Amino acid sequence: MAGVQPNSEPPASRRAHDSDHEIESLAEFDRAVASGRLAGHRIQSVDLTDRTFALLSTDTTESVFLGCAMEPDAAAKVRAGGALVFPPIPDLPFDPYRGSLYGPDELFEGLADAGYEATPDARTYHWYQETRTDGDIFASMLRSIHDDAVSDALDEHLAGARVVGVMGGHAMERGSAAYAGAARLARRLARDGMTVATGGGPGAMEAANLGAYAAPFEDTMLDSALEILAKAPHFTPSVTDWARVAFEVRRSRPGGNSSVGMPTWFYGHEPPNAFASHVAKYFVNAVREDGLLARSNAGVVFLPGAAGTVQEIFDNATPNYYESRGEPTPMVLVNREHWTQKLPAWPLLQALAADRVMAARIALVDSVDEVPDALARLAAEADS
Repeated sequence: MAGVQPNSEPPASRRAHDSDHEIESLAEFDRAVASGRLAGHRIQSVDLTDRTFALLSTDTTESVFLGCAMEPDAAAKVRAGGALVFPPIPDLPFDPYRGSLYGPDELFEGLADAGYEATPDARTYHWYQETRTDGDIFASMLRSIHDDAVSDALDEHLAGARVVGVMGGHAMERGSAAYAGAARLARRLARDGMTVATGGGPGAMEAANLGAYAAPFEDTMLDSALEILAKAPHFTPSVTDWARVAFEVRRSRPGGNSSVGMPTWFYGHEPPNAFASHVAKYFVNAVREDGLLARSNAGVVFLPGAAGTVQEIFDNATPNYYESRGEPTPMVLVNREHWTQKLPAWPLLQALAADRVMAARIALVDSVDEVPDALARLAAEADS
């Protein structure tokens, strides 16, 4: 089982199986049983304790049950009938077989009453810290299965979407002009019909998810949200205070636009933000990084950041250089001074792109206000 690896490829290249054979809810299970088509299905993390009769009376040949609770008689029958059964794992703070993405309410459950340390997100991080260095192949297997299940759910969620990645540092504080600019940018991108995807953490990532959340509302909604969030500028010294203020914004204006966050427990000191409606959280950071860039089919925007953002620039540049994912996708770097003087990634990116197709897919702009036009221009180059 150590060879099980989370898959970070983009949706088009990894949907080799028929998704109609995946069952991820009790309603889907009931429909499959009613149609007599349960054989060969993959049933993920569905509580089947009240479906014993259906399991006893339905053909389950070559089905796979991943983390499905069921009565002992039902489990014995489906095994005898040729199904594989991977039982639920007790005492875990996460479900390795989950069939859907996380939501902020799930990750932050218990925040209001007991603080961040009591949440599933914090408890999963502590489990990871305890198991990551002990060499236990069982724990390693659970992490791999979990991350692959999350990638599968992410592909299903993003199927057919125009995804734009927004990258930037976690140090960007609420209340700053840069934070407000990142939020306005993401609001514009979401209003243009794009799905905003970020690394799912604080700083620039939170600002972008916030902006996408604010897209359906009047412009003053974002202004009010920025004022409220400025009461807790950073996730230190208190993640609890930082997160509670975010949920205060969400409660005051429910029903925001959807966006995606892709954080990681590898950086457990960085909590996920509350504004990404769909959260693909991973144990393996490399899978998370590559997966986010690979799924950003409408391009990637790189806001000012440090080492992590520089890494993301060249993680994205490499497949564009070799065209290993097909046509290069747009890359827009924001803040000329930052990317030419403070961290001069732009000259190297230009040098790499010279005389290659990707040369027409990269741009450097001074401010976030120029990003939408730059993305449109680079996309038009790709279509010409």
